[in-house]
Amino acid sequence: MRKICFLAVILSLFISCSQTQKETVVPEPDSMASYEYADLAARITSVGEPYLKGDYVIFTQENNARYIGIAFDFEKYRTIHKFQIKEFRNEKYEVDDSLYFYILKLPKNVQELNYRLVVDGLWTTDPENPITEYNPEADLVLSQLDVSRNIPLVTEKKEDGLVHFVYLGESGQQIRLGGNFTNWDSWIYELQEVASGVYQIELSLPPGTYDYAYYTGVTSFPDKTNPHRSYNPDGKVASRLVIE
Repeated sequence: MRKICFLAVILSLFISCSQTQKETVVPEPDSMASYEYADLAARITSVGEPYLKGDYVIFTQENNARYIGIAFDFEKYRTIHKFQIKEFRNEKYEVDDSLYFYILKLPKNVQELNYRLVVDGLWTTDPENPITEYNPEADLVLSQLDVSRNIPLVTEKKEDGLVHFVYLGESGQQIRLGGNFTNWDSWIYELQEVASGVYQIELSLPPGTYDYAYYTGVTSFPDKTNPHRSYNPDGKVASRLVIE
């Protein structure tokens, strides 16, 4: 049944995939800051294997097709992202060469990437990537890329539905948590030291806006892993977390 569902998704994407005309390079809406996109795109000089640059993956392809798209496993292959064209011009501003490229901003917790290309309406693996993975459930061969990297620990809501509060500091401290969800009582929750200098606590909080701070003794301070600030009832700087 899972194989049928996967193939149905692939078929629907094939039908909806249009072979559009070449156009000016434009970043995908809200996918990244325009200066980051422009900088990464400017550094592309040739076609080659996909590579990791920070939290971004750069894909390149030869310009020998009318349309190239890419779909990823973390989106269950439901979205096709269109490659853009980069042109290389000479001193007379004439086009000497060109290539296709796509820049992906990786979801935070993705450490391995499986994907397929759509070239002129046909699904295929990435010819620039020699690493593939056979998916027996879908009976398909997928391109695979290792995107493992160090991911900074931050306070956030994770896939398990819990909010993971994080404090990074010296080992052997007693760090407490208080906020508007405890009526600013800082003696209810204490973070546990899960590694040297790494303190965490997991809470189940419904969607909403939460102001909070960490405490040691009677001193409160904001969460350094969270850049969003607010104030506690005493007028001291605190942190703000919005859960959707």
